[in-house]
Amino acid sequence: MSARSRTPSERDPAQQAAHFRYVLRLADTSLVLGQRLGEWVGHAPALEEDLGLANFALDLIGQARLLLTYAGELEGRGRDEDALAFLRDPPDFANLTLAEQPNGDFGHTIVRQWLIDAWQLEIYAGLLRSADSRLGAIAAKALKETRYHHRFSSGWLIRLGDGTAESHERVQAGLDSLWRFTAELFAADEVDERMQAAGIAPALMELAPRWSARIDEDLQAATLQRPPAQPYPWHGRRGVHTEHLGHMLAEMQHLQRTYPGVRW
Repeated sequence: MSARSRTPSERDPAQQAAHFRYVLRLADTSLVLGQRLGEWVGHAPALEEDLGLANFALDLIGQARLLLTYAGELEGRGRDEDALAFLRDPPDFANLTLAEQPNGDFGHTIVRQWLIDAWQLEIYAGLLRSADSRLGAIAAKALKETRYHHRFSSGWLIRLGDGTAESHERVQAGLDSLWRFTAELFAADEVDERMQAAGIAPALMELAPRWSARIDEDLQAATLQRPPAQPYPWHGRRGVHTEHLGHMLAEMQHLQRTYPGVRW
């Protein structure tokens, strides 16, 4: 340890573990969502959308790299961004369950992206005031990217929802299918409470109404119906995932698992 003063997390092992877990959750959500969007490369409905989704994937992977590197330092076990991304099993991942859901059709992907974009807007804006200056700096960069992501996803949501009968039906079906996973977005646990008490993270209960208002505004413009609240058995941020994450990670991690430590 250097001569600098220690942070509260470094003085308290339980706090340090919560700090690591909080940053890891943000990192894994961006990593998994970026991987999902990367699956659209060469398959999007038009060249502009193909390039747009590819750029969003790169933004998210960039966010994940910064966050995973920081998480590895907080953990203190010598794991770097590559080890955390490629050498963990599904139960060790802490991403939002929503992020790991398959792409489906273009409208389904747009709904998933829009729901997470609206969530990340609130999270990153709240982290600008974090007592953790490094996390705040990462959030400031990510917030600029997320604002653009949300303009894209909300714009397409409105275009498809208020478009043809078929596009409206498909997007509503995607919303109905994915809505159950939104229950996790603001379900605070001990990690969130510790980070809030330390001034590192914003209070989820304060962010939820703003997210909900943003969602309702976009749904009204898209002529879509907000689905009713639904119970759910998954909680990806606590390591309880759907079967889709394992399949996705098998593909994402294949090269590193097959050739450990390979260098290009």
